[in-house]
Amino acid sequence: MADHQEASVTLPSEPASVAVARRFVAEVLGAWGLPDAADAADSVRLMVSELATNAVQHTFGQSPTFRVDVRLEREERLRVGVTDSHPRWPKRLPAAVQQDNGRGMVIIRCLTAEAGGRLSVTPTEDGGKTVWIALPWPAGAPAGTGTGR
Repeated sequence: MADHQEASVTLPSEPASVAVARRFVAEVLGAWGLPDAADAADSVRLMVSELATNAVQHTFGQSPTFRVDVRLEREERLRVGVTDSHPRWPKRLPAAVQQDNGRGMVIIRCLTAEAGGRLSVTPTEDGGKTVWIALPWPAGAPAGTGTGR
């Protein structure tokens, strides 16, 4: 078993890509041994949906694509990142704005904390950012030998 497995996909910044990103991550997690019906898989799919939606909606056309990276480190830690080239980092919106939208980062923060994980944002060389979630790999989930993409 490799100490490190990874897969990534680059998608156009358009609404249809959100579902593609979610399916991509679900397939990778399944190949690595995390059952599709597991609560952890559900949470990761939801977080990826929220991050991909942010990459599509909040980059204002300045990021024609976004990338989803999935990494499994030593069968201990799962890292999922969504990268876009827009310079603005995610931030909480005022409660009044959150009535119709703007709850994505709150959802991601809650799910990450609930799973014992961590949320971080790192700058990219081109002036954009990657929003990372790092989660413990669920106990008892075997890490398969799925191929990286």
